[in-house]
Amino acid sequence: MYREITQRELRNSSAEVMDAVEAGETLVITRNGHAVGELRPIRRRRMVPIDEVLQNFAGCPPMDYSKLRADVDALFGEDRV
Repeated sequence: MYREITQRELRNSSAEVMDAVEAGETLVITRNGHAVGELRPIRRRRMVPIDEVLQNFAGCPPMDYSKLRADVDALFGEDRV
């Protein structure tokens, strides 16, 4: 969901607009009633500790790399770059 604001609101209330975006809100900027742009929060990358990754994959079956390679070759061809 998003909220529309006018170009004038963006200009006159830039601090409040930036606070809203920083808080997670997506805003669509309009000019003369037409949407012209979007302001949205950037997605921050989250580092996951290796121990947590290993724990999450601990119960998975082992990877059969030759089977995976054969499946990929069958889907995309062996002569791909």
